[in-house]
Amino acid sequence: MTYESPELDDDRLAARLAPALALLAAVGETGHVTRAAELLGVPQPTASRRLAALSELVGAPLAVPSGRGIRLTRAGRTLAAASGRALAAVAAAAREVREEIDPASGRVVLGFLHLLGRTLVPSLIRSFRERNPGVRFSLAQGSRQDMLRSLREGGIDLVFVAPMPLGDPDLDSRPLADQELVLSVPPGHRLAGRARVRAAELEGEELVTLEHGYGLRQITDDLCAAAGFEPRIAFEGQESETVRGLVAAGLGVAILPRTDPGPAPSGAGVVDIPLSPPLFRTIGMSWPAGGRLTPAARAFRDHACTAAVSLGPGFRPPAGGPGHLASTSDWAHDA
Repeated sequence: MTYESPELDDDRLAARLAPALALLAAVGETGHVTRAAELLGVPQPTASRRLAALSELVGAPLAVPSGRGIRLTRAGRTLAAASGRALAAVAAAAREVREEIDPASGRVVLGFLHLLGRTLVPSLIRSFRERNPGVRFSLAQGSRQDMLRSLREGGIDLVFVAPMPLGDPDLDSRPLADQELVLSVPPGHRLAGRARVRAAELEGEELVTLEHGYGLRQITDDLCAAAGFEPRIAFEGQESETVRGLVAAGLGVAILPRTDPGPAPSGAGVVDIPLSPPLFRTIGMSWPAGGRLTPAARAFRDHACTAAVSLGPGFRPPAGGPGHLASTSDWAHDA
């Protein structure tokens, strides 16, 4: 009697599942066989037969009817999630091969914080495309947590985040600029006329901030903790301009990046007050450690790390060089 190891069985099963990865991922995304078939450009009956064959191969149903569509079973969700990751890796490899042949027509998938779309990202892309006009960019925005996860999974090539993920063995990072953070209050607030404000003076204030997972929320929480009090969170948002608007409406105060001093609709009705001691966050670029970037992504990374661009008010060159977290207070070094 010949013994076959479980590893060998798993390898054979994976090999037979591989041709259907796209179908599993599409069904998981759409929750409907017809829509999945349309995405893949195959007839609906063909997709249904393939899904049934996969269930038989695995030995358990992968989907069950749900209303007018279908719902993946636990086994189906497991395979669909793995299929999405596998397809992303294959797509990244195919793009790398294609761009190795023609790097001048490559594409960079770049993730960044919302507010960096004002100055930093446009300045860097503009100066890069002056020498590389054929390179295209796909831009992704979201929370620090979500973008770093997408970076690890291969959905994003490079990401601008704050604070940088120092200490993460899977990622390499390089500081690009320091950005000043200030206290934003509505006109008429008791602190609006102050030249500077200490963090301890915010105890008891209702704070408007971003949700957990955003770097600015982490900084706000750490700042309050270092000052010895628990923050009173009045509202949470997913975008800094929304937070600024809530402050303008008199619904609380917020720790936000300093804005342009000139008139701007987003800044109307808000007074920015520097903190004492001054507070900066470091904007950094991160990419997979030891990973192979495509030629276009590698070229943009090198450009971003060396280019001299005008970043606008509130920015300065990073203090202390690579790996430094810019702040005049000790708490930020653990942010």
